[in-house]
Amino acid sequence: MHIRRTPRPAGRPLRTGGTLLAVAALLVSACSAGSSTSAASSSAGASQTVLPQATPAGLAPYYAQKLNWRTCGVPGFQCATMKAPLDYAAPAKGDVRLAVSRRKAAGAGKSLGSLLVNPGGPGGSAVGYLQAYAGIGYPAAVRTRYDMVALDPRGVARSEPVECLDGREMDAYTQTDATPDNERETDELVGAYKEFAEGCGRSSPDLLRHVSTVEAARDMDIMRAVLGDQRLTYVGASYGTFLGATYADLFPERVGRLVLDGAMDPSLPARRLNLDQTAGFETAFDAFAKDCVRQTDCPLGTEAGEVGTNLKAFFDRLDASPIPTGDADGRRLGEALATTGVIAAMYDESTWPQLRDSLTTAMREKDGAGLLLLADSYYERDADGRYSNLMFANAAVNCLDLPAAYSTPDEVRVALPSFEKASPVFGEVMAWASLTCAYWPVRPTGEPHRIEAKGAAPIVVVGTTRDPATPYRWAQSLSRQLSSARLLTYEGDGHTAYGRGSDCIDDTINAYLLRDTPPAEGKRCS
Repeated sequence: MHIRRTPRPAGRPLRTGGTLLAVAALLVSACSAGSSTSAASSSAGASQTVLPQATPAGLAPYYAQKLNWRTCGVPGFQCATMKAPLDYAAPAKGDVRLAVSRRKAAGAGKSLGSLLVNPGGPGGSAVGYLQAYAGIGYPAAVRTRYDMVALDPRGVARSEPVECLDGREMDAYTQTDATPDNERETDELVGAYKEFAEGCGRSSPDLLRHVSTVEAARDMDIMRAVLGDQRLTYVGASYGTFLGATYADLFPERVGRLVLDGAMDPSLPARRLNLDQTAGFETAFDAFAKDCVRQTDCPLGTEAGEVGTNLKAFFDRLDASPIPTGDADGRRLGEALATTGVIAAMYDESTWPQLRDSLTTAMREKDGAGLLLLADSYYERDADGRYSNLMFANAAVNCLDLPAAYSTPDEVRVALPSFEKASPVFGEVMAWASLTCAYWPVRPTGEPHRIEAKGAAPIVVVGTTRDPATPYRWAQSLSRQLSSARLLTYEGDGHTAYGRGSDCIDDTINAYLLRDTPPAEGKRCS
């Protein structure tokens, strides 16, 4: 999830299944092989098989292709289309066409090659991120030495996007009660999950089987070769860290300078991932609560300990009686959309004043417009009622990468106490979100596994201590798994760290990207 703001390196938040129905259950969210909630280190498989350095004959045409760069309507940027095999096991079956964009290095110094960026998701448009933020907002010293490049992963945005529901169908989906109180509401929630999954299956039956993170990482290697780089230099945020780490595992000898910011832990089963992320949002909400009561306009009380209780009571009132929003399509603010709006604001502490204002008007004036705006920005819904494909691609990748965490509503009910303990405010919706992939029309191809990338050059893993979406412990775990990782810690709030205001973080990462100087062991910033 994310809130719409001036794009910044804090990549797209991890999401699951398709909506707040899936609201926070992480990228690998509703999907995982493990059925135990214990740490995955005991159940995760080994690293993936390293692919051969020599290009297989069937893939040679893809690696040898020449891109036809053209202007693309955004000043300073060029665009092209790259081909990759739909099925790497059978390249002759056909291609998938992938959108690429770049901004050439403008400096007079020696070029360092290409810097590939990915903002996360899964489902976030890397091309959109490059053109709106990274290509113009990354430090000038970096942009003058690197060609800034982005590749929309298969199934995402401009790269043969997965489609599932139209705008009106998505409006209904995002308003479905995600905390069922009885069998009727449970059946409605399950029905919404099934309708979403069936829509994806009808619209993208062939592509849906080939949007895994492994395949996207292999596409990145074709991109590296086509650009003429011997090694991949890459900055990935949020889910982009899983994509980057997967690349390193498959092609360790081709790793250049990799920054993995807001790291995921690929070794964890989904139930543990979901539970960890639930606790992560509670940590972020606690920070928000402490800040809120220090302000003069906090609508949730004067003591930090009562903020969560008062918010949950407000959600319960909305569940019983949604409030008007002034929306042209007649949408009212119920519990589902309100929860989405609040969770969206947890990703970036700079939006906390907006959240306080939105809650104030909703609670005191019964005007839900502000929280609806936050929810719409999370879902990438525009004023005309159109949704981007982010939520569709998110579910498609998640549900292919790992098996569903829960198969039935009864399994979710058994897990509810642990989720509510992790977060009294968000635990219930997080638990039900974990059911998203249970009805997916395509069988998963992945499993939880450790990523070691033995033989790779130093990789920088960045973790934020109060990150809601990718808890700090995940960065610690990934840094222990990777054979060459250096952990860089940001002691602060929000999702990801690079470009969020810490000179210490930015200077350390810039030194690595520009001079190949990784941070010292145990480096911490604030």
